[in-house]
Amino acid sequence: MRRILSYLGLTAPAPQRHGSGGPYEEVIGYSRVVTMNGMAWTAGTTAVVNGELQGIGAPETQAGIALQEAVFALERAGVNRKYIVQSRMYVVDIERNGEAVGRAHAIVLGQIKPVATMVGISRLVDPQMLVEVELVAAKPNYGGGG
Repeated sequence: MRRILSYLGLTAPAPQRHGSGGPYEEVIGYSRVVTMNGMAWTAGTTAVVNGELQGIGAPETQAGIALQEAVFALERAGVNRKYIVQSRMYVVDIERNGEAVGRAHAIVLGQIKPVATMVGISRLVDPQMLVEVELVAAKPNYGGGG
């Protein structure tokens, strides 16, 4: 694709990477949000706020915080929440925690109604984490590398 664009005298925009200053971004080597060509993706987001896991033992609380943190990350990157088109929820013990995570999703994103996927997993990096979320947003011409 780059060759075709180059041949036509066009350039492909580079992705823009947005960090949050979180401690693991440099250690692991990832960005909180990447934007390009009218799209934005969040990294997996949990209920860790200021280095501390919130809502221990409470899946609805953890999911609500994780979803809000992912939305805030998009907004810091210049992406309005109304352009969220997809959510993914990775849920530990989905039989026990899935309904609570779904309720939090409805509270945070219910007005937007993105396509959504909820996947049951065996565990996350911290055994007290019950949910991790990812969001995708799409809007032509919002910037962010294209």
